[in-house]
Amino acid sequence: MTEMKKRRSKSIAGVAIVLVAVVVVLALLQRLVMPKYMGEVKEGALIGEYYDEDKDFDVVFIGDCEVYENFVPATLWENYGINSYIRGSAQQLIWQSYYLMEETLTYEKPDVIVFNVLSLQYNEPQKEAYNRMTIDGMRWSPSKIKCIQASMFESESFIEYVFPILRYHDRWSELEKEDFRYLFGAEKVGHNGYYMQVGVEPVVYIPEGKILGDYSFGENAWSYLDKMVALCEENDVELVLIKAPSLYPVWYPEWDEQVISYAEEHGLKYINFLEHTEEIGLDFSTDTYDAGLHLNLYGAVKLTDYFGAWLIEECDLGDRRGEEDLTQIWDEKLQKFYQQKEEQEEKEQ
Repeated sequence: MTEMKKRRSKSIAGVAIVLVAVVVVLALLQRLVMPKYMGEVKEGALIGEYYDEDKDFDVVFIGDCEVYENFVPATLWENYGINSYIRGSAQQLIWQSYYLMEETLTYEKPDVIVFNVLSLQYNEPQKEAYNRMTIDGMRWSPSKIKCIQASMFESESFIEYVFPILRYHDRWSELEKEDFRYLFGAEKVGHNGYYMQVGVEPVVYIPEGKILGDYSFGENAWSYLDKMVALCEENDVELVLIKAPSLYPVWYPEWDEQVISYAEEHGLKYINFLEHTEEIGLDFSTDTYDAGLHLNLYGAVKLTDYFGAWLIEECDLGDRRGEEDLTQIWDEKLQKFYQQKEEQEEKEQ
């Protein structure tokens, strides 16, 4: 090799090293400035936890806080041998639920997908911060790309989702200890997607819903529910629609009638748990941690037990507690579940 070729090779190698170093530094800076969701707002960490699971679930819940704070996969397993997971996030909009469903079905084919219908009320994006709590946790896939495109505001840029450092660069002045502590990995927040709360704040007042000019759900919202139905049919998965028994925000009778009609038209099962609170045994003086918006652990266990019996009867699910490998996985999960329950209860005393 001539001297000139040697110098050229060294030059190319030097440039490559510099480029690699720049990419690594930028990647580290991006991880540093992105929200870690390990402080007061932990819900943003839930979506990403799914990817570390052994994906062999009988039931997958998809939706907003009315699923991840009201249903307990540990209870479904302990009482019925149902292996389940919750793919929930704060104010998860129906198109986000659809693309999470689409993505989930590339990993596994559960027997049942449960969708909470509250988000039908939204026909367009609501708030970027909530969008991020769903989208940033998703792995890159065609589903994530479409989810971004469906969720973006006009003021946003797609490139900011590809390179979040462009969006979060101004967090430098807001960095906290948790940003450095969880730079290379986060602690697990959920229990198969369930976000545990053991506090008690009874219902003392329920705000009345404001009168709406039009109670009809929007065309965009309906179109994504149609897509959910079609997607589940294509994959031989049963879609079950539910409305969790949260007392607020208001679930209008006019909304409920539309979902009932839609379910009948499409041959779907639909349960409005607000109509079954007495059968479930819910006591809103003890079973909610935030005055009726969401159930605490004690209320969620009651609701989940009721729903588990329904799933066994109506969806013909089997009891898998006899499977040795799965039982071993759940033994470890239950140990962590009850450990956190005990820790939270001690803090509440």
